[in-house]
Parts: sequence; structure tokens; C-alpha cells
Amino acid sequence: MNKYISIKEDVKKALEESKPVVALESTIISHGMPYPQNVKTALNVEKIIKDKGAIPATIAILDGQIKVGLSDEEIEYLGKANNVYKVSRRDLPFILSKELNGATTVASTMIIANLTGIKVFVTGGIGGVHRGAEKTFDISADLQELARTNVAVVCAGAKAILDLGLTLEYLETFGVPVVGFKTQEFPAFFTRTSGFNVDYKVDDEMELAKAIRTKWDLGLDGGIVVANPIPKEYEMNPVIINQAIEDALKEAEIKGIKGKEVTPFLLEKVKEITEGESLKSNVELVYNNARVGANLAIELEKVYKL
Repeated sequence: MNKYISIKEDVKKALEESKPVVALESTIISHGMPYPQNVKTALNVEKIIKDKGAIPATIAILDGQIKVGLSDEEIEYLGKANNVYKVSRRDLPFILSKELNGATTVASTMIIANLTGIKVFVTGGIGGVHRGAEKTFDISADLQELARTNVAVVCAGAKAILDLGLTLEYLETFGVPVVGFKTQEFPAFFTRTSGFNVDYKVDDEMELAKAIRTKWDLGLDGGIVVANPIPKEYEMNPVIINQAIEDALKEAEIKGIKGKEVTPFLLEKVKEITEGESLKSNVELVYNNARVGANLAIELEKVYKL
């Protein structure tokens, strides 16, 4: 495995000493936000996690090598470069063997976190079942990864551009627990509510950590969705954001945009339509997830030492 993976020294030390580590994806840097906001956000997320007492491990592929933990310079490079591929499970062997640069999605970040022993992963929102999937079969690989890979994923729900009802049904079919952090309702990324309930509500990170350990102790493989709503002061008006999403979806259909290009296109269009307000919300929900993820990683290490 050393042939493929390089672990940053502070991350390696923390893992060896069973200290809390939080995995972070890199697609949000390369494909999720414009420069320089992407780099600023990534560095701030790392700082939030450090300040809480955990070690951040931003994951990416540089020159065909998986990097678990990036330097500030590497994050800056990912934020500016145009030659960075969006990498999910199917892409990993090719991006590595061709010695290319890649930004990891939720699915590939989960795979790499699991390979290196990281139990908690913070992202913005998971992928899911796209609207109209009954015709297109456009379903994110994130959901299958959640069904098989033992990593807890802290998110603000699924991206609001998706069909949230079908996404939750899919997760239920594969036995993936969807847990609301201090909420009974599944958040919809930009907003705190969606009209759909979570499977279980937890009120603190220790309660959640105990359930996570129990799941994996029983051999019930697969991840856990920790749905953490965007802070109330940063959520968007549901009417405005839903109309923006509808308009963006229509434009994507007219332009024939499909597959892995859909999500970045829709997020960019929504940002344009909302005059940048959606980007502000996106940044704040990631910061909020980082706080919960760091606390969860700390409590999970305590639970494993009991």
C-alpha cells in the first residue's frame, strides 16, 4: 500500500497513537468552489478541526500518488490547477496508474480514509439519487460506498439538487443509518428542513460515537450518514433556493450535461442565480460540519479506548 499512499507526518503520528483524525475531501477545492474561496475554505476547515483538538487529513491524488494530509501549498495548487480530475471509486486505478492529479469525491475519500484507519469524514453534502433518475438511472456512487465502507460521514444532508426522498429510500434499502444531529428532520444542504425524517436523532457526539462503535463491533459493515443542519442564521429561503435549482436543472437538460459534470454545473448555476448567497451558505455549512466531525472523532477515540 505504501506504493500508492503517502500519509502526512502529523496524520501518520496521530493514527499510530490512536488520536482523533478527520478526513476531508478535495473535490470541494477543485470542483466545488471558485478560487480563492475554495483555498480559504479548505484552510479554515483544517484550522477549525485543529482548534477542536483533532488532526485534519485532506485527501487528494497528486502525480499519481494518494496524499492523506496536504500541505498549504498543495491545497493552493488544487485550488488553482485546471488539470485535476474528479475521482470516484471507478477512477482511482486509472488516475493512479497514469500518474495524474485527482480530487477525491465522497466515495473515494471514504475508501482512502478506510484504508488508512480514519473513521470520521467531513464533507458538505453527500451525493445521491438525481431528480429524474427513474429515466436516467443517475445515482451517485457515494450511496454504494456508504453501503459498504466503514466511515462515518458528517454532512449537511444530501445536495439539494437531488431527489432527497429517493436518496433516503436508497440508503434504507442498503441498511445505511441516517442520523440527525440534534434534528429529527433530514436537512436539505442549503436549508435545515426537507420534509423527510431521519432514522434516529442524537443529541451529542458521545451518544453517536457509542452507536457507531456498536454497529461496527457487530460486523454491520457500511457507513453512517450524520446529518448536521446548516446553522439557522446561514440557511437560505427554501422558495428562492428551490426555484434556483429548478432553473438550473432545466438549463442542464437543455445543454445535455450529464454524469459527473451535473453537480458542479448545477452548484455554479445556483450560485449565479442567487447572486453568491448559496456559496456563502455552502461555506458556513462546511465549517459547521467540521466542528461536529472533530468532536465526533475525539469521542469515537474515547469510546474505542473503553
